[in-house]
Amino acid sequence: MGTEVRKKRRALVDRAACVACGSCVKVCPLSAIQVWKGISAQVDGDRCVGCGRCVKECPASVISLQEVPG
Repeated sequence: MGTEVRKKRRALVDRAACVACGSCVKVCPLSAIQVWKGISAQVDGDRCVGCGRCVKECPASVISLQEVPG
């Protein structure tokens, strides 16, 4: 049997387009997102489980889910 590579999802913020409104921070159930220095949101990859709540909540549509090896 071959080795199966599991992939998981993680939120990714387009920092250049982020308006730092904090909507994503409010809906993240694991507190994996913070607004960094009032400039843009930043995701803690170790905490993010890829639930997608931030993607749906972002008014600027600058958050996406990316597959990462896990």
